[in-house]
Amino acid sequence: MNVCVVGLRGLPHVMGGVEMHCEQLFPLMKERHPNDSFTIIGRRAYLREKFSEYHGLQIVSLPHARSKHLETITSTICGVLYARFVLHADLLHLHGIGPALVAPVAKALGMKVVVTYHSKNYEHRKWSSVAKCILRVGELFAVTFGDRVIAVSQCLATSLRRRFPWAAAKISFIPNGANHIDTAKSELSSTEDILTDYGLGTAKYIITVGRLVPEKGFHDLCLAFKAADLDRKLVIVGDANHRDEYSEQLRQQASDRVVFTGFVNHDVLLVLLKNASLFVLPSYNEGHPIAALEAVGAGVPILLSDIEPNLDLGFGPDNYFRIGDIDDLQHKISRDHEFYRVSTVDSERVRQQYDWHVICAKTDYLYSTLQRGSRQASWDSDMGCSPPASEF
Repeated sequence: MNVCVVGLRGLPHVMGGVEMHCEQLFPLMKERHPNDSFTIIGRRAYLREKFSEYHGLQIVSLPHARSKHLETITSTICGVLYARFVLHADLLHLHGIGPALVAPVAKALGMKVVVTYHSKNYEHRKWSSVAKCILRVGELFAVTFGDRVIAVSQCLATSLRRRFPWAAAKISFIPNGANHIDTAKSELSSTEDILTDYGLGTAKYIITVGRLVPEKGFHDLCLAFKAADLDRKLVIVGDANHRDEYSEQLRQQASDRVVFTGFVNHDVLLVLLKNASLFVLPSYNEGHPIAALEAVGAGVPILLSDIEPNLDLGFGPDNYFRIGDIDDLQHKISRDHEFYRVSTVDSERVRQQYDWHVICAKTDYLYSTLQRGSRQASWDSDMGCSPPASEF
């Protein structure tokens, strides 16, 4: 089978949850099917070379508009045309409801279409009313023209089935993974150097990870941290894809106590996580929070906003705070951070439930239903339903 993946900025080591998802999943898919072709179509602004290879995947960099409003759709249009007329792809795997706007075109060109629904992007504050309406159309196109739809969180899958009952049979819940943090290298010889590079040394610090966009809620964390007046630092790991007023205002919070690292690789992230006293994710909107899973994998205590995708992770009530409530967040980060350490049982549950090899097997099974022409592929991993072992 000839598979083409479109909708991400690129890989490897490109910032973003979708990019991390694809970087972990598709090399495993290639391992399972070495005779199949897997091509990742990325964007020229994020990839140095026009053609490259990564763990058996072919990486192609295509041109696109350089504005935050047109970047995704223009790169996706180019990607779909390249997939059909250059690669002659059998299956097009679109990532995100923005790229799903071109699903009708892909179907008209004769390709099978899988859409992975990562987030309700139309809830992001950066988008105008017109852009939000267009993204809702992308959601509708995903469930209408997609042969299979993967939702990365249970609440997303439930929401889609409730709002589009006629498409429920082709909507599956397959989450992001967590165990990739285990493969990062955390050598003791480099730990001290990494901490020193960011001015941390032996200092205690709170850490958060994500893109510098309003829906991540880092502005709330900065306010709560300053009000708490703690004897430690705040480390914000991540960057903005497009410099805008929000990211610039956020960066103005930088000081000897508030550290912005920018985007870092997996090895550096593991060191920063392992040496933190607390991981906080104050998001207003998530699909399935990979950063929280990474923190659990690194063994750092966690505190998350009480939005539904975070609650879906199933930790105790003490691991959550009321979204947007600065006072509640201030109060909770002022407590002993060991209070938020995830139990061994929950940590092991995360490792098993969100294992990339399991996720790969489920995605592979979903692909196989398209090849066989099966009419129904929907099943939920958290409800004890699994694809037959014979399918693997």
